[in-house]
Amino acid sequence: MKKLSNTGKIFYLPVIAMLLFCSCSKTTATRFVYVPPEAPVVPTTVYKDSIMNGVNLQPSYYNGGNPNFGWSLMKQQTKIKTVRIEVEPDKVAMAKSWIMQAKSNGFTVIATYHKYTVLGSDDAAELTAAANWWKNNYAALGGNFTINMMNEWGSHNITAAAYATAYNNAIAIVRTVYLGAIIIDLPGYGQETYTGYQACKTSVPVISDTNIILSAHIYPNGYNQGKNRNVQVSDLDDLSSTGRRGMIGEFGNGATGTTDWAGIVDYAKTKGWPVIGWCWNGDGGGMNMVDPSWATNGAASTFTLSAYFPVIYNKL
Repeated sequence: MKKLSNTGKIFYLPVIAMLLFCSCSKTTATRFVYVPPEAPVVPTTVYKDSIMNGVNLQPSYYNGGNPNFGWSLMKQQTKIKTVRIEVEPDKVAMAKSWIMQAKSNGFTVIATYHKYTVLGSDDAAELTAAANWWKNNYAALGGNFTINMMNEWGSHNITAAAYATAYNNAIAIVRTVYLGAIIIDLPGYGQETYTGYQACKTSVPVISDTNIILSAHIYPNGYNQGKNRNVQVSDLDDLSSTGRRGMIGEFGNGATGTTDWAGIVDYAKTKGWPVIGWCWNGDGGGMNMVDPSWATNGAASTFTLSAYFPVIYNKL
């Protein structure tokens, strides 16, 4: 979306003076007309997202930020419609190319501010920094994609009120350049569904913007501290009851635990939510849908489907 410019126009009205003279006095009458300043320009175009099922990409750390994505192989996997691209804040120029490549290959794009040094942080200044990054860079990145405000901001311990307060501030900043849906990762690494529910329905304050998508990240070690148990299928109903949209922004089986990640993903699909698997490429471990992974060969130019591929693809 092209950012509108704010060109001020100042109109000068002449001062009308009437001088009346008489034999004994002189009176000067001056009339001032106040011209209010123009209202600030705000974006008028809402990006119409069409988020469908897809996969994550994490390219920032490999081959100097210029890995080969294997688009031709990805396009052969017809259930992949959306790519969620995680972007480190110093990779703006590279991210513009990643987003352009994804669009030109026919994929819907979610771009995510991802600062790996502060995952799980409760520092509101970090979320504000993400919002300002979007304000400064959304247009430069080419626009016409869905913003995921920040990857996994907020710990298991953050209160709903603190989470809502921080997001209200961040959303207000992003709204100066973008009116589309904003994806918000749940706190606790995407696992605290109950905190997300409270932040939208019962806390003081609540998140006031309703054009948001609450994003859960689901793995075998998923834990809902707010309910003192593993994440389970019914937790998605809490998110639905907020009246906001929901999605599974990440899912996979590459962790140790007993959470029914597969059942939760299946249930999300019955609710019409998009599900985005982790990941096509870019994981530092074994959760890559193609071989070689960028972690083992960041300069690779050809790829084959990995043994992990069906774990994700069969859930799309």
